[in-house]
Amino acid sequence: MTQPDLIIRDVRVVRPGGGEPVAADIAVTGGVVSEVGPGLAVPEGTEVHEGRGRLAFPGVVDAHQHWGIYNPLSDDTATESRACAQGGVTTSLTYMRTGQYYLNRGGPYSEVFPEVLAAAEGRSYVDYAFHLAPMQASHIDEIPALVRDHGVTSFKIFMFYGSHGLHGRSTDQSDFLMIPEGERYDIAHFEFVMRGIQAAREANPDIADQISLSLHCETAEIMTAYTRLVEEEGELSGLEAYSASRPPHSEGLAVAIASYLAHETGLPTINLLHLSSAKAMEAAMLMAKTFPHVDFRREVTIGHLLADVTTADGVGGKVNPPLRPRADVEKLWEHLLAGDVSWVVSDHACCREERKFGEDHDDVFAAKSGFGGTEYLLPGLVGEGRKRGLSMSTVAELVSTNPARRLGLPTKGDIAPGFDADIALVNPDRSFVVDPADSESTQEYTPFRGMEIGSTVETTFLRGQRIFDGGEVLGEPRGTYLHRPTGR
Repeated sequence: MTQPDLIIRDVRVVRPGGGEPVAADIAVTGGVVSEVGPGLAVPEGTEVHEGRGRLAFPGVVDAHQHWGIYNPLSDDTATESRACAQGGVTTSLTYMRTGQYYLNRGGPYSEVFPEVLAAAEGRSYVDYAFHLAPMQASHIDEIPALVRDHGVTSFKIFMFYGSHGLHGRSTDQSDFLMIPEGERYDIAHFEFVMRGIQAAREANPDIADQISLSLHCETAEIMTAYTRLVEEEGELSGLEAYSASRPPHSEGLAVAIASYLAHETGLPTINLLHLSSAKAMEAAMLMAKTFPHVDFRREVTIGHLLADVTTADGVGGKVNPPLRPRADVEKLWEHLLAGDVSWVVSDHACCREERKFGEDHDDVFAAKSGFGGTEYLLPGLVGEGRKRGLSMSTVAELVSTNPARRLGLPTKGDIAPGFDADIALVNPDRSFVVDPADSESTQEYTPFRGMEIGSTVETTFLRGQRIFDGGEVLGEPRGTYLHRPTGR
């Protein structure tokens, strides 16, 4: 047997599949876990990291991030991947599209995606991949090449973009989307995207289960009408006003439309993103019963689990779909504890202060949507989950195993021989109070400011290399682009 490069000694290994954490050592050889067990021998010359009884989680696969949406992609890759490492995230799956924001350009992905890859190359501290959104008809024709040549196996639809803006009401969607004249980004386009992805699945039967479509489910017409109502009535302000302007039944209706289209097109691999409300989850569970042949996955963000419209720190908590009242937060936890949630993500979108807020710092409708938070995903779920009886094994499934299996990353998501040695060591008994000044992200504020997070990530390993330890990000960027599905 080849001598290991590293022994992580004296940890409690958290694995998917149930069961309590197990006291063990972890041997790493060539960046891969080679042995897990108690009292492993340490050959001469092997590096040892003392785990001091910490929980060892599989490195987090944060399946929903937005590098490059508000800052240059090359900058976000360098800085926001540091926030990933700080939070035990070892793989970032980040959404990318054509149109305004991101690269601020339209055109074919054959031209755009090489620019994306070039901007990120050599700058990330964690492994990364991209989900792509087919924004125009010609993008659907490119899906087979994106799967084959670039290993892109996951795609996205923003259901409200056809007639509602990223930050609120809009009458300029064609310019915003940068799609060809005469084309529409509407339900018919969504149908044809689904048919295109299903055709790609049928053409690649060996990886079909790992080719999927994610949907941001909100209904533009309802949001536009309710935004007008909320502004005209003038009774609500801040995050309460924004939540009312994008009401939960808008989510529920969009979930139903998306689900029926999946049924109609025969596309079974559907991911319903960042479900934020009781009504959205109700619709998602109803659709799962109605269309049992569709393999729905249901996503929730750590923001929607930890913060509500009154506890979040001001307008900095504006996000799509909105943070909700406490009753919705509690309903999300009910569904999570019942096993209805497939994975939990950060939806990390670093928006610096000068871009986030309008001239009136408290005007929620003038603010940009989205905020960072990948550094709080694992410690937040461990801390709050423990209070609510969530097992640590389930935490590992929610933040690592489940997204890895769905999204074409079979070498991620577990601590067992043959898996990448992506490991986060967590102290579950050491809490901290959120201060954005302590974050590696370049975002200067956070809606979590002042919140006590119930556990702390102390060390992060990427393929057996320490990338975070002692409160500091270590070394040079060594993250790689993941051409999916990755091999074992």
